Amino acid sequence: MRLTDLRGISEKREKDLNKLNIFTPEDLVRCFPRAYLDLTQQQKISSCYHNDVALIACRVVSEPQVVYHSRRNFVKVWCDQQGERFSAVWFNAPYVKNNLRAGEEYLFYGRISNRYGMGAPSMVNPSFELRDKNYRLKGIVPVYGLKGSLTQKAVRDAVREALSCSLPVSAIPPELVKKYALAPLGEAYRAVHNPQTLAEKDKAAARIALEEYFVLISAFKFIKGGKEDARVFSYSCTAKEVAAFAARFPFEFTAGQKAAVDEIYTNLKAPTRMNRLLQGDVGSGKTAVALCGVFMAVKSGHQAAFLAPTEVLAAQNFALVQRYLPEYRAAFLAGSTSAKEKREIKKALAAGEIDIVCGTHAILQEDVQPKDLAFCVCDEQHRFGVAQRSALGEKSAGADMLVMSATPIPRTLSLIFYGDLDISEIKDKPKARAELVTGIIPHYKYDDMLEYVAREAKKGNQSYFVCPKIEGDEEGSLMSVTELFDELKNRLPRVRFALLHGKMKDKEKAEIMADFKAKKYDCLVSTTVIEVGIDVPDATNMIIYNAERFGLSQLHQLRGRVGRGEKKSYCFLLIGSDSEEARERLNVLKNNTDGFKIAEYDLKMRGGGDFMGLRQSGHILSEIKNLRYPPEVIFEAKKLADEALTCKDISLLRSLALKRYEQLQDVVLN
Repeated sequence: MRLTDLRGISEKREKDLNKLNIFTPEDLVRCFPRAYLDLTQQQKISSCYHNDVALIACRVVSEPQVVYHSRRNFVKVWCDQQGERFSAVWFNAPYVKNNLRAGEEYLFYGRISNRYGMGAPSMVNPSFELRDKNYRLKGIVPVYGLKGSLTQKAVRDAVREALSCSLPVSAIPPELVKKYALAPLGEAYRAVHNPQTLAEKDKAAARIALEEYFVLISAFKFIKGGKEDARVFSYSCTAKEVAAFAARFPFEFTAGQKAAVDEIYTNLKAPTRMNRLLQGDVGSGKTAVALCGVFMAVKSGHQAAFLAPTEVLAAQNFALVQRYLPEYRAAFLAGSTSAKEKREIKKALAAGEIDIVCGTHAILQEDVQPKDLAFCVCDEQHRFGVAQRSALGEKSAGADMLVMSATPIPRTLSLIFYGDLDISEIKDKPKARAELVTGIIPHYKYDDMLEYVAREAKKGNQSYFVCPKIEGDEEGSLMSVTELFDELKNRLPRVRFALLHGKMKDKEKAEIMADFKAKKYDCLVSTTVIEVGIDVPDATNMIIYNAERFGLSQLHQLRGRVGRGEKKSYCFLLIGSDSEEARERLNVLKNNTDGFKIAEYDLKMRGGGDFMGLRQSGHILSEIKNLRYPPEVIFEAKKLADEALTCKDISLLRSLALKRYEQLQDVVLN
């Protein structure tokens, strides 16, 4: 069934919906609201702080005008709310000019720009609804993501039509639905799109999340099948030789590192192949442990591969291999490697003339066929999909696999989503470094903080500025990284700024990071792409905008980018909301440095939806990242998945689960 088969959806509207990855009525039903407007909670513009997200009832008092600027054009109107004047601006949205009329009353929802001493307040890219005489918008109203010329009303109408003809079928066996008195799945979908109360919305979200995780966990169960692969490669390296190699490092291994090395050594001597997840906090020494595993392989006469998500990180790993394993032949294979070098490296790998290959996704290409690849390391595994990690292991039948994560996740979730992996955790405190102080910056201290950054730049100390989004968001509630870059250059003209985000080419990103480390720039304005990167010892300040929008674990990762040298460092958290809940969460980070404890808090305070949604990509689970539900839902789903395998008829579950597994190409589970 096509979208155009639904009433009110033209071919033009279908194309706009396609931009949101909506192609069928079922996709529409699964397009969950990104927020909800509680229309009993309208705010006064005069009481809003800078970067607050607010719902404002007002009258438009000027005709919409297109303002032409040297950098970009925007639509602007003046509004009035009970005598308080403010402006509203829309960037890259020329259609707004035809959708607003002077003299009419509207409801605006979006981010407030209200810097002290900077003139009248303004709303940036707000969504808006005509507040007509019938006041048809009442109660709890869903807010959806928008693209093209779509409006909130258009998407709401389309979802309403889809709900009348296309509702997902539950994969949970009927006997379990009855046993645990689960609400009908169709009712949950209707309630999450049109809740009567926020409590009803939360209950519906939990039921939908239960279904999604149930199918996902079942998919892993069907694919894994409880099988263990027999060992293919034998390792002759002795424990004494491994200990001697560990002594090459300029520091003594912590108890956690020693335990992890012992577990890897034991794995490699066992009758089944190794498939191990190594978790450790920022600076806990996971790479040193991985190099011990690489040594065990090459010392035994085999080849090893070290995969990283970025060229910068891959080059850093290659340098460490050259430093600590100089007697072995190593090669670097990445997108920037010349065609001639690639041919030579691939030929040498196939001939067994290279012992260790370090690189990026280039290693995964089909024509990369090492002769005797026994040991694979996948660094920062959350940046790779399940299929990509499998592709690395498939370069050699029976290769042992070590995947590493610097984003600790609660062990309970590790056991659910990495049930096929043995788990090693390095919980020791990171090795001693300079003091790192975390602070929550109130609105009135923002200008003081910028002046501090300028003074730091004069001293040679560098700073990161991090934004959640490359282009803000559809509702104007987030500042974009490009918008911030322009603003900071205007505010601090003597400071050298560089811009970095995920849409840049890998080579360009690598050059910018290298130039930043070489101190050609004082500050780097970036999205979260800097979460995994090279060490910059002179980077002493991390400033994170809209910090409440991130999970605590991700904030902890970003904070780990500074304080990597001998200088005292700071992490400044800027929040777009003064809510008690936001401050409570961020205080956990402020007062805690243990990544595992922070992960447990994150799961408890934000719920499974946000925690698991931090890095999701592709189709799997990407929709439910907008939902809010308690983490207990995930464990309930695992219990149901375990029990479902004993049910009489699981044909529908098997079909849906295997279809779901096909979508795991890009899924990220932490």
